[in-house]
Amino acid sequence: MNTIRVIEVLKKKDLRKFIHLPAKIHKDHTNWVPPIYMDERIFFNPKKNLAFNHSTTIILLAQRGQEVVGRIMGIINHQYNAKHNVKDARFFYFDAYDDVEVAHALIRQVEQWALSNGMDRLIGPLGFSDKDPQGLQIEGYDEPNVIATNCNLPYLVDFVLSAGYEKELDLVVYKVMVPSQIPEFYLKIYERTLSNNPELRLVSLKSKREIKPLIRPVLTLVNETFKEIYGFDELSEKEMDEFAARYMMVLDYRFLKVVKNQQDEVVAFVLGIPDLSQGVRRSKGYMLPFGVFHVLRSQRQTKQLNLLLGAIKPEYQNKGISTMLGVSMLSEAIKAGMTHIDSHLEMETNLKVRAEMERMGGVVYKKFRVFYKNLNGQG
Repeated sequence: MNTIRVIEVLKKKDLRKFIHLPAKIHKDHTNWVPPIYMDERIFFNPKKNLAFNHSTTIILLAQRGQEVVGRIMGIINHQYNAKHNVKDARFFYFDAYDDVEVAHALIRQVEQWALSNGMDRLIGPLGFSDKDPQGLQIEGYDEPNVIATNCNLPYLVDFVLSAGYEKELDLVVYKVMVPSQIPEFYLKIYERTLSNNPELRLVSLKSKREIKPLIRPVLTLVNETFKEIYGFDELSEKEMDEFAARYMMVLDYRFLKVVKNQQDEVVAFVLGIPDLSQGVRRSKGYMLPFGVFHVLRSQRQTKQLNLLLGAIKPEYQNKGISTMLGVSMLSEAIKAGMTHIDSHLEMETNLKVRAEMERMGGVVYKKFRVFYKNLNGQG
């Protein structure tokens, strides 16, 4: 067998190989959904992805002979490390064929790179922030992949464990079945919340053009409330605009619910999108020239709603506003003919959100794990 060679990606042709390798690895994996390649190119462009401004990175490919057989990215987010007083490097975009030697060669290379940059730990899979896909999937392999989550085969988890990594954090995903009507007990909580908070009003949008003015207020609220969320890195206003532009095409005004106070400030919101996985699969990840039509058609036909983001201003928490948003989103899902909701990733320790999901009848159907390893050999 040919020896393994790990090379740094410095040329456009090698970056293209890096981006497109998973399509080869997962060609027989029925639940895998390709990335949107337009977004992938933006992610790796330092002029467009401002996270590169405060990070050190390395991008690696593994080869056996002339064949590309694995990939990994290393990230040191200096802004996050300084804020949290840690020396953590991250591994991301980790994928390989079922070959433990390849996986270990990639991981070792990132470990050596992290040590040479003075880091104490290597954690991952984790991107620049929590807005990037996190963790390796450890449960729910029989379920289709959804936007902004990783999709891996079980052997990759075994390779990480055999390289000496341990659990850092688990993230769970709930499936919430959409009822034919809102449960009575839920409506009573909703009505009590409205009665007890007359200064608040629920904003339901009437058209897509009403989304844009809410982008910065909504994402500013995310900055304010996500400070303690694992891996979170604040968005600048420019990053907010770029984040919005990335998702604007697939956003549906029906599934952005906002709560404002008497000063017209956004104090809470929840955002979901109709699942687009089937459309991305049909387009093979290419939006142009016709892939966008596959995506939009799949969103019209899907019965699954994917939650993306949600936040409540700290001083308004524990007032029933989460139920207010939940009832509003469920009502919209019922009207749209949705049968179930994917909660997206929730930290296992986020008991408030988990309780709300379970109150709506949600059950955990996927689980992802972020791993860590002490590079100094201690702990």
